Amino acid sequence: MAACTRTIAKVLNGCNRHLLTPCGQALNAISQTAPRCLSARTFAAVKPAKKEKKDEKAKVEKKERIIDNTNRHKPFGFTAWSPVDDVYITRYYPKPVYDPGTAVDMLKNFQQFDLSYARQPVYIDLKLDMKLEKKKKVDPFVSTVHLPHQFKTEINKVLVFTEDPDQAKLAEENGAAFVGGEELIQKILDDEITADFYLSVPQFLSKLNPLKNKLRKKFPKSKRGLVGVDILKMLQLFKTGHEYLVERDCYVVTKIATLDMPKEHILSNLQAVVEDVCTHRPASFGPFVQRAIICSSTSEGLQFHYQQFLPSTEEAAV
Repeated sequence: MAACTRTIAKVLNGCNRHLLTPCGQALNAISQTAPRCLSARTFAAVKPAKKEKKDEKAKVEKKERIIDNTNRHKPFGFTAWSPVDDVYITRYYPKPVYDPGTAVDMLKNFQQFDLSYARQPVYIDLKLDMKLEKKKKVDPFVSTVHLPHQFKTEINKVLVFTEDPDQAKLAEENGAAFVGGEELIQKILDDEITADFYLSVPQFLSKLNPLKNKLRKKFPKSKRGLVGVDILKMLQLFKTGHEYLVERDCYVVTKIATLDMPKEHILSNLQAVVEDVCTHRPASFGPFVQRAIICSSTSEGLQFHYQQFLPSTEEAAV
């Protein structure tokens, strides 16, 4: 029995060697340095589906905070409406707003206390509301106004472009510094003559194109009143007119008088400038002026009530 078991084991061992030998040779025949071609399978890259973004919250436009101090025992951010002591810190109290006549009197008193120059200029600083309907705004403008009481000692130089002999004679008789046609164009380009204002009749405007880059803001434009047929009226305005412009998008800072002038004359000039400024925006959009300050060369700025100088329609809107 034991012999049969041994015989069967030998047979099985021989069968295993016979079956396994070819595999072993095949494996030994393969070079270890030869590149192996491994099976590879390529897959298309699939982008993950985009997640739908949640509806973003509507952007809230920054609105100017309007603080209503009505019926408050003290203004927002300040200690009280007015100080009760003779000595106080000004930043804890709102700046006082004076009557225009009182503000001018204070400027004159400041000059006497400081012993400063009596003929120093008086300035006003107006902050304007340039907004129109939707997102439109009033474009910064330049304007010329005739002041009731002049404070300039020199008359502006005015040049008139016209080829009509009658108009040329009228301009010369009423104080135009230069009058002529095409012969003046080359003289201006060569800097032989210069003027404060350049006026033109409509018929001659097309011939002034070579002067656009030279004159720039002084180039005659109808919206500024520099182009027209009434030469006499234009000369009366621009010979003694006072020019001002909008700076930094919404501010008008201009000289209106000198401090040695009577108070009534200063107020008249102030009214003329404010009324002219308000003509550059339709009254249907409300008051154009938001804040008004008056000062002299050596004094502090005094905020004053400008409402009395507004046109009747704007004054009602305020």
